[in-house]
Amino acid sequence: MTIRLWDSRAQALVDFAPLEPGRVGMYVCGPTVQSSPHIGHLRSALVYDLWRRWFAHRGLEVTLVRNVTDVDDKVLALAEGTGEEWWARAYRVELEFTAGYSRLGVLPPTYEPRATASIGEMQQIVRRLLDAGHAYVADDASGDVWFDTASWAPYGELTRQSGDDVVSSADAGRVKRDPRDFALWKGRKADEPASASWPSPWGDGRPGWHIECSAMSRRYLGAEFDIHGGGLDLRFPHHENELAQSTAAGDGFARHWLHNGLVAVEGQKMSKSLGNSVFAAELLDAARPVVVRYFLSAAHYRSTIDYHDGALEEAEAALDRIETFLVRAERRLAETRFAGGTPTVPDAFAAAMDDDLGVPQALAVLHDAVRAGNSALDGDDLEGGARSWQQVRAMVAVLGIDPTAPEWRGEGDDAAHRALGVLADVLLAERQRARAERDFARADEIRAQLTSAGITIEDTPSGSHWSLEQ
Repeated sequence: MTIRLWDSRAQALVDFAPLEPGRVGMYVCGPTVQSSPHIGHLRSALVYDLWRRWFAHRGLEVTLVRNVTDVDDKVLALAEGTGEEWWARAYRVELEFTAGYSRLGVLPPTYEPRATASIGEMQQIVRRLLDAGHAYVADDASGDVWFDTASWAPYGELTRQSGDDVVSSADAGRVKRDPRDFALWKGRKADEPASASWPSPWGDGRPGWHIECSAMSRRYLGAEFDIHGGGLDLRFPHHENELAQSTAAGDGFARHWLHNGLVAVEGQKMSKSLGNSVFAAELLDAARPVVVRYFLSAAHYRSTIDYHDGALEEAEAALDRIETFLVRAERRLAETRFAGGTPTVPDAFAAAMDDDLGVPQALAVLHDAVRAGNSALDGDDLEGGARSWQQVRAMVAVLGIDPTAPEWRGEGDDAAHRALGVLADVLLAERQRARAERDFARADEIRAQLTSAGITIEDTPSGSHWSLEQ
């Protein structure tokens, strides 16, 4: 068993060998909690949830750290003038992210640190960079501390840019020696709230964005760890600057880098300026959350997903085929010697997942197993049907898309299903009596009534069963 991943830094598909055998340390850039989560945030969290689940399936113990950036320029700016404290806004928005992740079935991270809880660790890294000559305190008595990009020859290595090619860092109203230099510590400005300021050797202020992740990853995973992940839009400047400051401070930092693709809407890049943002809450209300999870995971994690009219309907149809088979097989195999068994993923599924998390290829294996299982049951091949059933159960469990699992059934869904079940069972019982009395016209009439309502009837040796037509 060898898991391979596309390392963004190496720009190559590489064999993954954990720093510590049997254990994986992953750091994922979580949200900056400035405003409500959108579809892109959900997609990114889901990608690393899938990586985590696959590593765990392969027997590795995973420590997943996903941070919360709860203080930065945008958090402060958006809270200004609203009557809501910046920290209250940050916490309120953080809860929205947590709710979205939970509804999508994303497992909670091992640790989810907030930036404001690691200020001391950030200052320690800044001191080390100053001592090493890779940072400087601004000359204008602002209290700003800057990373000196010219002092670090490897700067630009993650995104394969030379020093001259690197785009200047935007820092309005602040003075630095080189346009490419980026903030490690920002001295407090007079118009900023005192609550967003911490004492430091360079004056009261707050951390720069990039130093936050360097400090939190080091605190929870150590100076060197296996994988750093995040959205493709974070490669520069955020991840480039993280890598530079951590390695310049003497840390090994991330051994591998993973970047997930972004989300387009009707073929266009999603952006506030275009007004085409799709927010997490509205997406999760548009279909069953398990359907949304299927949609967001169906494309390869490094590709761009296009959200368009009909996308969720397509995902719903695919998931319904899986659900119908699982329900059918469980009923058909009940009280037979094939009812038990241990779910095991097929070799082809495992090979796809080992190959840089090839979920599209893995889903193809899953749907092949559904078709094979239905064919086997159609031909009364219970052994073949059971084999496919166990494989499908294993695959949907690994991907977190088992539509029959309790976590995907809301109270409303359960109530509606129970009510429908009572009505269908009454009609099935009446149909059975009609057949016993050889009133086949009435039996056929009942079947037709159920069919017109979108309910399929399957007659088996263990009795008649119903399911919703897909």
